[in-house]
Amino acid sequence: MNDKLLAETFRGRRVLVTGHTGFKGSWLSIWLHEMGAEVVGVGLDPYSEKDNFVLSGIGGKIKADIRADIRDGERLKEIFREYEPEVVFHLAAQPLVRLSYEIPVETYEVNVMGSINVMEAVRVTESVRAVVMITTDKCYENREQLWGYREDEPMGGYDPYSSSKGACEIAISSWRRSFFNPADYGRKHHVSIASARAGNVIGGGDWAKDRIVPDCIRALEAGKEVEIRSPHAIRPWQHVLEPLSGYLLLAAKMLQEPTAYCEGWNFGPRMESVRTVWEVATLLNAPLSSGEGYGGASFAREGGTGGEALHEANLLLLDISKAKFRLGWEPRTDIDECCRLTADWYRRYRTEDVYQLCVEQIKTFLGY
Repeated sequence: MNDKLLAETFRGRRVLVTGHTGFKGSWLSIWLHEMGAEVVGVGLDPYSEKDNFVLSGIGGKIKADIRADIRDGERLKEIFREYEPEVVFHLAAQPLVRLSYEIPVETYEVNVMGSINVMEAVRVTESVRAVVMITTDKCYENREQLWGYREDEPMGGYDPYSSSKGACEIAISSWRRSFFNPADYGRKHHVSIASARAGNVIGGGDWAKDRIVPDCIRALEAGKEVEIRSPHAIRPWQHVLEPLSGYLLLAAKMLQEPTAYCEGWNFGPRMESVRTVWEVATLLNAPLSSGEGYGGASFAREGGTGGEALHEANLLLLDISKAKFRLGWEPRTDIDECCRLTADWYRRYRTEDVYQLCVEQIKTFLGY
């Protein structure tokens, strides 16, 4: 990945990030801010007072920290008109599989109509040049095959969350062909729009429900048993900075060559980082369980489902060949480094400046 290209691309550039109060959005906002971008964040209140967004204080450092719901299309258009972004990263979403069973309609409203509202705001904003729409690896029709999904494979999804993201990808493709067609670039519009699909992302500052890392940390801090819901499920694990580096590189390339990269992209880990939930929990537990303030938790298999188990995929892999050969992007960390960085954040967040901790980890990730 060309780090110099990223710094030159985003320095002084107006960038709008939806979902900036979330886990990935907060890390992206910090990275963009450090590169000198003028960041406008649009999102709901953070999930908890311990979230990376809150503890890092990034909301007070960026150009604008705005509370707005992406289901409110008119409000989004007002924000776009006022701040005139050049680049848009759309991360706002209802991101949890199990929660989608409880609120399926809201999941579709946020993930599908919210994404459409963002693209409609782009349509009426002359300043926008590049848009990266973040979906998920779960957007594919998962047949639990032993090889990775490629970007041209069918969209789908069993549960409401996954299917909403599949529907979102179809909407993005439709809006691109209908309103941002590469063949019409420079004549009818000046927008390059792409979608990005990442694997299971872990890192510091995530406190969401029903995710393995927050579940482990909460149990460790309380000295309780960690309940592993699906210990044998296989996932493509990656540190949060991995896909973010892909999103940033993709946007930079789109600004350079607007019609060459406006399509779907996978950003996943190397095959050796495709591990079971149980293995990742064990890797995280090792450096944390003996640390100050952690009680040292034991693991319980198949815990915490609370009644009839909901369907969740057991195997999901991504093929990242396209990003590697066309963008020059590839993962920088293996599963051990991924878990080490994650554990390091949770070991230090209570006693150190979290913003500086995040900056330090970004520099470590980049090899500085």
